[in-house]
Amino acid sequence: MKKFLIAAAFLAAFEVYFAQENPTQDKDLITWYHKDFATTNVYGVNTENAYKFLESKGLKPQTVIVGVLDSGVEVDHPALIKNMWKNPKEIAGNGKDDDKNGYIDDVHGWNFLGGKGGDTDVDNMEVTRMVRKYKPIFEGEDSAKNKENQAKMPEEFEMYMKSKDVFAEKSAEAKQGYEQIMMISNMIPGMIKLLDGKNLTAETLSSIKPTTPEEMMSVQILQQISQDPELLGKSAEEVEKYMSGQMKEALDYYEPQATKSYSLDFDPRAEIVGDNYDDYSEKYYGNNHYEGPDAMHGTHVSGIIAGLPQGDEIQYGVASRVAKIMTVRAVPDGDERDKDVANAVRYAVDNGAKILNMSFGKQVSPGKNYVWDAFKYAQDKGVLLVKAAGNDNEDLAEHVYFPTNFKNVTDEKPFINNMIVVGASTNNNEKLRASFSNYNKKLVNVFAPGTQIYSSVPDAKYEYSQGTSMASPVVAGAAAVLLAYMPSLKPEQIIESLVKTANTSSVADSNNSTFDTFSESGGVIDVQKAAEYAYDNFYKNAKKK
Repeated sequence: MKKFLIAAAFLAAFEVYFAQENPTQDKDLITWYHKDFATTNVYGVNTENAYKFLESKGLKPQTVIVGVLDSGVEVDHPALIKNMWKNPKEIAGNGKDDDKNGYIDDVHGWNFLGGKGGDTDVDNMEVTRMVRKYKPIFEGEDSAKNKENQAKMPEEFEMYMKSKDVFAEKSAEAKQGYEQIMMISNMIPGMIKLLDGKNLTAETLSSIKPTTPEEMMSVQILQQISQDPELLGKSAEEVEKYMSGQMKEALDYYEPQATKSYSLDFDPRAEIVGDNYDDYSEKYYGNNHYEGPDAMHGTHVSGIIAGLPQGDEIQYGVASRVAKIMTVRAVPDGDERDKDVANAVRYAVDNGAKILNMSFGKQVSPGKNYVWDAFKYAQDKGVLLVKAAGNDNEDLAEHVYFPTNFKNVTDEKPFINNMIVVGASTNNNEKLRASFSNYNKKLVNVFAPGTQIYSSVPDAKYEYSQGTSMASPVVAGAAAVLLAYMPSLKPEQIIESLVKTANTSSVADSNNSTFDTFSESGGVIDVQKAAEYAYDNFYKNAKKK
């Protein structure tokens, strides 16, 4: 995603993160997150040297299946098609459940967001669902009954009150953002008219004499975007094309939130999926529409893990030589539902995935116990869970980001030992923590590259994106490399290897907090160092036995 800042003069602190195509094919930037810190001073993850070390020990890799629990994946993308998991017991397209696992034609994975009614695209935020469900129970017309329910259901009431506050704040922000973007979109023709066919330069802007408040605002916006070196000097037509494209992306971001995700009148579940959502024991629903309505996020994540270079493209995933992607669609445009997450975890585990990437999260989790049960199931089966820390620039001890591996943030240790939580780092050593990344010394284990990450996106394309959603698959790919060459490694050993060998930094950020205080490791993962640590401490002796 691209940090997009427009018209700061009147849209105070308006920032949105968007995908950005790469027009210049900067090969150094495309591959930066693979670099070796020791020789380049760039906090990459040292991908190539990890392979060299493991192969120098005479180790032969085994294929590792990585489950991508996400928005969907374009399974025939040129970068991914050769590295997609294929269910060996399923015959594609015959409409039968050949392997008797309860899912028909699940050749590359499963979609828990679909059904006979189609596929869920936009869904509610969890706080919306909680307000819709509990407002009649806790704040209905009968005040005596309200108090009785509040006393009988204290945990639900606490969650409702938190959801109510978040819903009020975020729904207002979404509505305001949508209205402001619509306003700017409608102003674009007037802005271009003010340029009068001239290029976007300081001289052109200084020559404009606005006569109305709208023209004055238009000049402010033009001045703001002229600070971008890529736009300065461009023709009026190029400026119009750029602004129209950016406004479309902004509308695509805000419109679903304003009209659906934070709407108490919108609930697509029953009509589309057709399950009994409140029945958490139900797991045989969905379809095999792996891509879904919008596979941008999941396809990008998958390429970071296992993308293969194609044609002129040099992008490759950290585990491109050893990993296969199993796609499990469980994350809509909106918040994932706990029932789907629990079922997605169990499906991936039962069908052979040894690492699960989870680049999602939310502020409340009504079905957290079911998700935790699924996490425990994954632990019992020896499966590693890799989880994004979240993009709210918050301390996770103060702002919980579900699903978690701590049942309470005050607990000394996580209740499972198979989850690693990942924050996002940059390629700027002076600002190593990405400004959006969540953090905490106990609740975040490691950091990994998560800005300007180039990877596959739908329609056989590639784009840059950023977020802890991108950092998490970097770690999932690193874990897959270790496990492929050292298959006896346990999840907790992989986690220890990555945490103990991270490249640390004590550089302070703008808040005078040092990078080494933001996570357990205090640094950015290094796959070669992790491979050496795992080999020396866990695998070498086990191999002799």
